[in-house]
Amino acid sequence: MKTIRSFMLLGAFLLAFSANAQKAAGTLQLTKAEFLKKVANYESQPDKWTYLGDKPCIIDFYASWCGPCKQIAPVLEELAKEYQGQIYIYKVDTEKEPELSAAFGIRSIPTLLFCPMGEQPQIAQGALPKSVFKEAIDTVLLKKKTKK
Repeated sequence: MKTIRSFMLLGAFLLAFSANAQKAAGTLQLTKAEFLKKVANYESQPDKWTYLGDKPCIIDFYASWCGPCKQIAPVLEELAKEYQGQIYIYKVDTEKEPELSAAFGIRSIPTLLFCPMGEQPQIAQGALPKSVFKEAIDTVLLKKKTKK
């Protein structure tokens, strides 16, 4: 009986670990509280940007009803998998986090914040094609040299 229980516990653990690993490979939803811990605590330092992450990130400010936001959502999921371990791709629902959206002056969606390490974030708006995302990730976030 102990052996069966051990296998059942091991199976449950592996299933939970597998689900977390898959979730980690995609985009990550942020609340205001998580944003303050993982990205930047703009409340404690309102006049200074200090990125708190250990890898560069993209923050997608979106709404569930937004057509262009729906258009780039699968692209961002693909990029999260392609660049797994190199960058984070966060999502902020502007309908659920209006205070966070207001703090960054989000007036149109999708608005994307590209946050490199040790530098100021860069902003882009609209439904960008995957090639533009990849170029921005490679040059702005990962500082790879472009081929000419």
